[in-house]
Amino acid sequence: MIETTIQYKGLKEHYNSSYRFIEEIVQKGLGNKVAIYCDDEKVTYQELLSRVNQFGNALKNIGIEPENRMLIVTYDTPEFVVSFFGAIKMGAIPIPVNTMMTHDDFEYFLNNSRARILVIHEDFWKKIENNRDRFIFLKHVIVIGQEKNSEKEIVHFQDFIKDSSDQLEAFKTTFEDPAFWLYSSGSTGNPKGVVHLQRSMESAFNNYAKQILNISENDIAFSASKLFFAYGLGNGMYFPLGAGGSTILLKDRPTPDKVLETIVKYKPTIFFGVPTLFGSIINQVEKTGVIPDLSSVRICVSAGEALPATFINKWKELFNIDILDGIGLTEALHIFLSNRIGDIKPGSTGKVVPGYEAKILNENQQTVSANEIGDLVIKGESLSAGYWCNIAENHRKFHGEWMYTGDKYYQDEEGDFWYCGRSDDMLKVGGIWVSPVEIEATLLHHKQVLEVAVVGAKNENGLIFPKAFVVLKDGVEPTESLNEELKLFVKQNLAPYKYPRVIIFISELPKTATGKIQRFRLKLE
Repeated sequence: MIETTIQYKGLKEHYNSSYRFIEEIVQKGLGNKVAIYCDDEKVTYQELLSRVNQFGNALKNIGIEPENRMLIVTYDTPEFVVSFFGAIKMGAIPIPVNTMMTHDDFEYFLNNSRARILVIHEDFWKKIENNRDRFIFLKHVIVIGQEKNSEKEIVHFQDFIKDSSDQLEAFKTTFEDPAFWLYSSGSTGNPKGVVHLQRSMESAFNNYAKQILNISENDIAFSASKLFFAYGLGNGMYFPLGAGGSTILLKDRPTPDKVLETIVKYKPTIFFGVPTLFGSIINQVEKTGVIPDLSSVRICVSAGEALPATFINKWKELFNIDILDGIGLTEALHIFLSNRIGDIKPGSTGKVVPGYEAKILNENQQTVSANEIGDLVIKGESLSAGYWCNIAENHRKFHGEWMYTGDKYYQDEEGDFWYCGRSDDMLKVGGIWVSPVEIEATLLHHKQVLEVAVVGAKNENGLIFPKAFVVLKDGVEPTESLNEELKLFVKQNLAPYKYPRVIIFISELPKTATGKIQRFRLKLE
């Protein structure tokens, strides 16, 4: 009987996700298989297990205790995986955060989480080390890099683990114990600490990776979305590891050139991206006429924002590869609505992923009819246990087992879900709900348009109307005649009341690090 199923008096079933996603894979005989490709480094499962155990023991050696919290500010490298699973294995709580934030943000993350330990690449540490005295709870800093530091509380990563034992028994957590946190993107207000349980990764893996992607030990995964995002954490870490497959970690920024270069070099079988990246790659290939060899890839995945049907169709035309569009949330950990291999409806978010339930409710919390827009609510075992120290948001978002996603959707007669926008982005034009996503998708069909975002604006009488911000393709000049042509194009393809009364040509749309369009910034324009 393996350790994950041992029963202890006073405890529910013993389960530690670090043991599950690494040690069990070694026990299955895959210890010599490459788990991680990163630059020119290859890390086998046995090597990964040894480093995870060393890191966990090193934490114990400096007095870190179960449920103490540890912030991770690193590039996508093996050290991320080692520190994440090493902390979980000895019972501590790792908290990966966005490396592209400001020093004020890092101060907020450290103090809000009360992290006692920080694992950080040296270039990020140099940006915040002068604020060291403002990190109230921080006791230890583990720096990844070349330079050594003589300060007592700051130690080089390799020095930190080198003398520790490579044998470590997993701390006796259960499915319902906290395992790790992630911070929500926080488009308004401060980011919220999202508490995930030991069962969360297992649930997301079983629901999406196994049943939608059919992932196996033969797969090599490559995620352009970084590990500190909920989406990237599954794509680039616990999905491939849970299957006994391999992952490709890209330390660099995922530009179209770098992404294509990585795919050609390492030949992944599954590629995970976001809509803006798929669009940029399509634009680059069309512009240069050079089609890279992506024949190793059996399926692509997109999430983060709704994927335009034009991108799905063009990607298939260029590379003969399907993209599965889906939606996930930090609070849900990964994708819970998705298109399926062999069942893709371009423009839709697909159907409910097995293991989840979803429904669309009106303002009276009643289930709406087919094709009627309402609030999407979901439930499933990968959902967060709630927000850290934020009772008001817990009460607003979580209702028993159900969570309000904050997204507006409708469901067609065939059971497919169609994204209409964030609840606070929906427009009521002439008393009728209008989806900005629908207008955006229509404009993207125009041959001159590269990117577009639609927001609500008010006229002199205080009435709402759609306003579009449009990025044109290279070489296309913004003119008044084109402006009018685009308005007419929408009128001809949608109900006329949905057309954008104002179109602003813009060189670049404001986006988050995940590639999501920051519509709240455009509303200020």
